[in-house]
Amino acid sequence: MGIKEGLFANIRVYWLAFVVYWGIVLFGYDTGIAGGVVSQDYFRRHFGLVHEDGSINIKRTNEVSSNVVSVLQGGAFFGALGSAPVSAKIGRKWTLVGFSLIFSVGAILTTVANSPKDGLAMIYAGRVISGFGIGGISAVAPAFVSECAPKAVRGRITGMFQIMVAVGVMISYFINFGVGIHMKNTPNVWRVPFGFQLVPAGIMLFGLLTVKESPRWLASVGRSQEALSNLAYLRRLPPSDESVLAEIAEIEATIAEEREARAGLGWKEAFFGKGNFIRFVIAFVIFLLQQWAGQNSVGYYAPQIFASIGYSGTKNSLLASGVYGVVKVVATAIFIFFGVETLGRKLSLFISAMGMGTLFFIIGAILKTHPPPTVVAGQPVPNPPPASKAMAAMLYIYVCFYSMGWGPLPWVYVSDIFPTRTRHYGLALASASQWLWNFVVSKVTPDMISDLKYKIFFMFATVNILGMGLFSLLIPETKGRSLEDMDIIFGSITAEERQTNIERQEKVKEHEKNDTTSEKSIQDMKV
Repeated sequence: MGIKEGLFANIRVYWLAFVVYWGIVLFGYDTGIAGGVVSQDYFRRHFGLVHEDGSINIKRTNEVSSNVVSVLQGGAFFGALGSAPVSAKIGRKWTLVGFSLIFSVGAILTTVANSPKDGLAMIYAGRVISGFGIGGISAVAPAFVSECAPKAVRGRITGMFQIMVAVGVMISYFINFGVGIHMKNTPNVWRVPFGFQLVPAGIMLFGLLTVKESPRWLASVGRSQEALSNLAYLRRLPPSDESVLAEIAEIEATIAEEREARAGLGWKEAFFGKGNFIRFVIAFVIFLLQQWAGQNSVGYYAPQIFASIGYSGTKNSLLASGVYGVVKVVATAIFIFFGVETLGRKLSLFISAMGMGTLFFIIGAILKTHPPPTVVAGQPVPNPPPASKAMAAMLYIYVCFYSMGWGPLPWVYVSDIFPTRTRHYGLALASASQWLWNFVVSKVTPDMISDLKYKIFFMFATVNILGMGLFSLLIPETKGRSLEDMDIIFGSITAEERQTNIERQEKVKEHEKNDTTSEKSIQDMKV
């Protein structure tokens, strides 16, 4: 007898998601921590980022800041690409274990770095290694959760990806804030933030030893009995239960369909087949635009951004960054749980772009007309003026618009538009585009902040309104459309041809049904 559906029916799936999504928290934390570390005065003095008179060497600081952030993205680019063949070969669980161990090696290197001469090189090396681990985790973790979750809760569980990223970023801001207040004149300004990475990594690593392998992966490599056993374990039902047998049959049928659909598929057909090229263009461009929305610049370098608009001093800039992280978590959670299926893809992206662009124009205008006061070394740091508080409020509203569109929706949209035959190519290109432009933006942002000043907000505003807003209007709506409709939308087949094929298939089914009925009648007569 199967266990009745109830509050704890999917408790093992939720436990798996809890364990695996520590890797996603880690992803957010690691991308948010570096900007705060490099902005600490002790870090700058220890690693020679100041002039002899004690003033900040802006050029050198920008170089180090961009390197510490961007080398992580570079490592993640290769980690994400390398995870696919590894995951297909050894499974989701052990791939995550491997990438968690790789990440931990990098985290240890950044934590123990100390020498003013060689310490930065060790931090760079650690960040590259950590990035490789993060890239693999970010690619495999959501797939692992999605493959194990039942239909009833899959959307809710997989949608938590973006929330967990935001939670990780928020934690990084408050870790930097606490360290900057209580440990600001010791090596702990980088050892504690970098060392804390080992906490979520350790929780995930040991937690993975308590979970089962993905039933879908097991079925895909012919280990059907293990797949059935693991699926029954996740559903808290016996392997003989009808619902478990029906679900494993559906999984195996889908795998067979995908193999048949991809048989003989080459890269030329995948990219240049009828109706395919435009989908790959959309997948590449949507992430190019997302990375230039301004969010990553604010996210990675929040302390510097807030300092540039008047939140001078470590305490003010880091506290403002922490509040920004809280707002982002709340806004993302509200949209994912209540708004993602209400407004549709196009409208959500358009409103998001217009809102972000308008707020950036306002911030740039205020910064131009009401520049923050200059902080004199040795004198008390003044409270942020009203104009700076207004700009901070605008950034908080800005991240709400980001969280309702251009934050979570690009992945949703890219997943919508590709058919089974080319989806793996499309998602690989989308992932590569995301990490590539992530790397570029994180590398150039420090110089843009110091060189462009208020103009950086005008630049992002223009990208938001003229680039992302126009793009939102040009792409087709996919809400409520089936995957089969995508071929019609993108011109792979006409609606008339599709209808003809459907009618032909219906006739075949009707013919098979009649044949079956006739055979049954003959057998009944014989009896």
